[in-house]
Formats: sequence, C-alpha cells, structure tokens
Amino acid sequence: MTHPRLAAYSINGITGYGAVTDSGIVDLSARQGKDYPSLREVISAGALMKLAEEAARHSPDHALSEITWLPPIPAPEKIICIGVNYPDRNAEYKDGQDAPRYPSMFMRTPRSFVGHETPLVRPRASPQLDYEGEVVLVIGKPGRHIPQATALDHIAAITLCNEGSVRDWLRHAKFNVTQGKNFDASGSLGPWLVPYSSESQIADIRLMTRVNGELRQDDRTSRLIFGFRYLINYISTFTTLVAGDIIVTGTPTGAGARFDPPRYLKPGDLVEVEAEGIGTLRNGVVDEA
Repeated sequence: MTHPRLAAYSINGITGYGAVTDSGIVDLSARQGKDYPSLREVISAGALMKLAEEAARHSPDHALSEITWLPPIPAPEKIICIGVNYPDRNAEYKDGQDAPRYPSMFMRTPRSFVGHETPLVRPRASPQLDYEGEVVLVIGKPGRHIPQATALDHIAAITLCNEGSVRDWLRHAKFNVTQGKNFDASGSLGPWLVPYSSESQIADIRLMTRVNGELRQDDRTSRLIFGFRYLINYISTFTTLVAGDIIVTGTPTGAGARFDPPRYLKPGDLVEVEAEGIGTLRNGVVDEA
C-alpha cells in the first residue's frame, strides 16, 4: 500500500480516528486523543504523517466491519464547493459561453454529508437526488492572500466527495443553489484522508463515478479549468483558510440530470466515487424516513 489512510469512525457510539490497513483499523484516538481530539487537530499540528508512521508499528484494533465511517473532519469551519470546473461540464450548459473567468462556488454544511458506506438520503421534498464525484483538498496550513507559487504547501490531505445535489431545489430562486446543495445527508465525504506529499500526487488523478457498477463520470484533474493552485489563491483572497477547511474541487460531466430522461438516484442504488491514489467512496441510497 503506497499511501497512508487516516479515517474517522464511531464504534459502540464512541467516535475516534485511526489508520486504515487492509485488515482493520489501528485506533490512534485511544493512543493520541489527549494531544489530538480529532483529525482536525492532527492536521493543525502537521502530524498526519507522524501518526501514520506510529500506526504502522501496531496491529489493527478493530475490524472494518465493526466501525461506522464518518466524514474525516468533524465540524470543519468551511466546506467550499466549486461548480463547473471541467471543460466538458461547462459545455453541458449549452449556453455558448466559453470557460468562465472566475470559478463558481457555494458553501455546504457538515450536516449535508455522511461518511463512507452510509446511505445518502433522498429527501421527501424531491425525487431529484443526483450524484457528483469530486476530489477534495483538505487545508493544513492557514493563510490569506496565498500566492499560487506556494498554494500547494497549504494542503494537508486529499479525500473524495459525492457532492449530492437535489436538482429542482437548485433552481428555486434567481441565482442561488444553496438549498439544493444542503439537504441533510444528501452527500458524502471520505472514505479517509490521504496525506498530501507532492504536486505529482494530485496533478493528474483519474476520477470516476459509478452507479450500480455502470461508469457515469470519468475525467482527470489535469483538465480542471481552475487548478488547485489557483483555487487556493482565489479563495484565500476573500476568506482566511484554516486547518481542516475542505475545498470540493468540481465534478466531471455525466451526472444523472444530464441524461435524457434524467437518471436520478433511487433507494437501493449504489454510488461509488473512485480516484487513483485515494480509494473508493461508496454509498447506498435510502428514502428519508
């Protein structure tokens, strides 16, 4: 296994974090919880690799079947999502416009996400729940007005997102998408954090989304309209990025809304977002109780 994998989870109602191995999870919160209550504090201290190296000295404490996966960062200060950031996705709008001059973006709440292997919830308010597979940057080093040249130094880790969207609720008003992007448990983050090491690790990641085994989205981060350096520079112009902030960097073409007729998610579906060097984020779908 090339990259360490650090995950948040709960077991018997107690939340923790640890290192994922092929045979289970090494409980790091039991060993390091006094210094680092969650992975957010681990990130703040720049200690992801230190803990991953410590975990390698221990055998797993729990089987993966025993845990409930959680989004890796508890209560991030900001979850910033980028819209329309792959060329073919821009073309989908069929509005004749070239690539935009600045990135589209919106915020999401932590409550709108579940972890790996936890079902997404199709809301009572709408049947139009859709999937969007995305690569996620997790900020480690705080900063404001961060130059592009040093922007990648501010990344602590990468992970994945299924940026689930309720399509008709994106269009309720003249210019906002907030409602349709923030239904409780409509998206997912995970399965784990992979510590960031160098630009080559993220420059050309193949990103794929499958629904019930069928490939729906397939693109590469080398084709992003707004690259990772630019996004960190641009976002940090208006807000101070802090450790644990999450930047969801955009989805390729192929979401369900773009099929004719649309192919929205329904209970029983299985969505898998997979990326080279990160892993696979897997979620079923259920109806809201």
